[in-house]
Amino acid sequence: MTSTDVRKEAEDSGPSGYAAARLRLLTEGARSGPPRRTALSELTDEWLSGLFAAGAGDLRGVSLVAVGGYGRGELSPRSDLDLLLLHDGSDPRAVAALADRLWYPVWDLGVALDHSVRTPAEARRTAGEDLKVQLGLLDARHLAGDLGLTAGLRTAVLADWRNQAPRRLPELQELCAERAERQGELQYLLEPDLKEARGGLRDATALRAVAASWLADAPREGLDDARRRLLDVRDALHLATGRATDRLALQEQDQVAAGLGLLDADTLLRQVYEAARLISYASDVTWREVGRVLRSRAVRPRLRAMLGGGKPVAERSPLAEGVVEQDGEVVLARAARPERDPVLPLRAAAAAAQAGLPLSLHAVRRLAGSVRPLPSPWPAEAREQLVTLLGSGRPTVEVWEALEAEGLITRLLPDWERVRCRPQRNAVHIWTVDRHLIETAVRASEFTRRVSRPDLLLVAALLHDIGKGWPGDHSVAGEIIAKDVATRIGFDRADVAVLATLVRHHLLLVDTATRRDLEDPATVRAVADAVGTPGTLELLHALTEADALATGPAAWSSWRASLVTELVRRVAAVLAGDTPDEPEAAAATAEQERLAIEAVATGGPVLALRAQTEPPADPDGERPPGDPEPLGVELLIAVPDQPGVLPAVAGVLAVHRLTVRTAELRALDLPSGVDGTVLLLNWRVAAEYGSLPQAARLRADLVRALDGSLDVAARLAERDAAYPRRRGVVAPPARVTVAPAASRLATVIEVRAQDAPGLLFRIGRALEDAGVRMRSAHVSTLGANAVDAFYVTAPDGTPLPPEEATGVARKLEETLRG
Repeated sequence: MTSTDVRKEAEDSGPSGYAAARLRLLTEGARSGPPRRTALSELTDEWLSGLFAAGAGDLRGVSLVAVGGYGRGELSPRSDLDLLLLHDGSDPRAVAALADRLWYPVWDLGVALDHSVRTPAEARRTAGEDLKVQLGLLDARHLAGDLGLTAGLRTAVLADWRNQAPRRLPELQELCAERAERQGELQYLLEPDLKEARGGLRDATALRAVAASWLADAPREGLDDARRRLLDVRDALHLATGRATDRLALQEQDQVAAGLGLLDADTLLRQVYEAARLISYASDVTWREVGRVLRSRAVRPRLRAMLGGGKPVAERSPLAEGVVEQDGEVVLARAARPERDPVLPLRAAAAAAQAGLPLSLHAVRRLAGSVRPLPSPWPAEAREQLVTLLGSGRPTVEVWEALEAEGLITRLLPDWERVRCRPQRNAVHIWTVDRHLIETAVRASEFTRRVSRPDLLLVAALLHDIGKGWPGDHSVAGEIIAKDVATRIGFDRADVAVLATLVRHHLLLVDTATRRDLEDPATVRAVADAVGTPGTLELLHALTEADALATGPAAWSSWRASLVTELVRRVAAVLAGDTPDEPEAAAATAEQERLAIEAVATGGPVLALRAQTEPPADPDGERPPGDPEPLGVELLIAVPDQPGVLPAVAGVLAVHRLTVRTAELRALDLPSGVDGTVLLLNWRVAAEYGSLPQAARLRADLVRALDGSLDVAARLAERDAAYPRRRGVVAPPARVTVAPAASRLATVIEVRAQDAPGLLFRIGRALEDAGVRMRSAHVSTLGANAVDAFYVTAPDGTPLPPEEATGVARKLEETLRG
């Protein structure tokens, strides 16, 4: 059925015909994208024009006007109809009756409607008071009635907008900034709002408004295509959900991707991110130009007076060879010859970042269009300029984005293309892969004074996740890529080896510190063997912190920092020639000894809660003396040795909604004259919400859990039934493995699972059922993922035989998956 046929059906059958024709149009598989939006707009135009003609009769001085998205002809399947009934004020009663004949059929069909009835003067006055109304009127399109009335309003509204632009454009910019603060940046969100987030459809519309002001214009290359892609995604989202929604929720992404003929949800997100990035960059450039023009207009009259009426000449200040500052931007010098100077892009970028200034759009495009490729290996100046750019801190981000917008980054570093705009489906990460790499370099720039080779630290920060664009373990793939890139940009063989090691082992310190027993010599020796030299260890320590800080709030804490620092201290001692001794049982503190004696005397558990604090951080990351910042609560428990201690404690904590951040369990040597064996549990916990329970209440429930009168499993099941989880992404199944050669003293069982209340209780109970003893537990939660390690032994205190260890791991995995 052609568009003409569809419109004819709507005309012939009235509202029901329009509904049928609309449904037919939306379910046609062969038509999508701009053609469908145009056809839907034309179909709606015909229907509304028919309603207007039937209701208006001989009425004059009235017109029906489409505004906003409908005015632009961008109707998505569930879009609102933005309509203005414009009249000359001569017959208000007849106009009101006409409005009823227009609005009620729309409502009867269940189509969302945003409507108003105004005279041209009222419309202009409302636009002057409400910026959103004025933006909608900029896209006014005549549908039916008095064409001259509509044309007059359009002309007046555009004239008002251009006359008021110096006042209203800053208001529009502020509105965009406030929306971005609320909704975030579309190019990084896992569940983005296609319309409201920064870089979305609202910003694209704002750029059209700026262009209509004639004050400044947006970079046009690719902008229409980016807008079209976002509209196509919104169309597919409306059809997939059957709702007028702009939020691309996780559970709808696969269906939306299929509707667009894309490979998978990651491909969908990458296209959305690319479009949003282009719109965001165009917005940055445009608002910068608006600011420059407004400042120029404010200053020009005074300059002309000072210069006797002559035209002022913009001042140009040199920054580097071939690079100058002009009007608050970095531009190329008049004598610059990009076609003869392949280092110029990096030199200009480094100069801009060091000065904290943006690269001008004209300069970047000139560089992209004429510069020669760098030879391989790069000259020393190019490598030095790259390091300078990476070490410039926060300004690096804006400069890097300018280079990337014009394709210069992938020309300098071809491997960048695989990580560009690549989403990370992990709640811990707040950035795409490429932005995370730049954020890591920004963080690493803060640590360049504490390492002997800041250049290697900054380049490692840029490359540490470069392997995420390839199949398999990204650290292994990244090591190969890092060797190639480091060689190409001119590092010598020794430096290439260090960079490859840093990329290969960039997760080693934090993984080991949070999931291994630091008292075990095998742990420290394994890290020392992997790192190799004190210099590499120093760089890896700084890279680890920079990487975690650039990941997101959940990836780094004072607790993780202290564990990593302690591991680095021990590894540094080994690399300096010290030999770690076999661990001895740590001497009990006075408080631990007191609790143990009391536990023996009472025959039951004794516990103490103690807040953990540290000084607050200043803006530079240092922690001077001052008011303490809470780190959580240390929970010390002493209990006579008996079966089921770990699941009992974990279960009671889960019942009281306490999150376990770290856990350690060991037997305690008692003072002479005190008989019995006491288990000491030293855990750090935090309340999920609300205040901490009283110690006496925890102890009472722990006593009941140990003697069997408190059914922890039933309590947790009742709570889960009372508060069912919301529908969301299906988490991958739990995975349990045995870490080979991780310890000579115990068998290390690693658990990776979706974090959930009672998870540690289930693990502890399964290990107890398997008949193994717990030496220590190292619990780590990253976003929604629990990554835990348990050091277990046979009842006689020796590591488990390999087959038995594998069997325990398999049974535990079955329990967690069940």
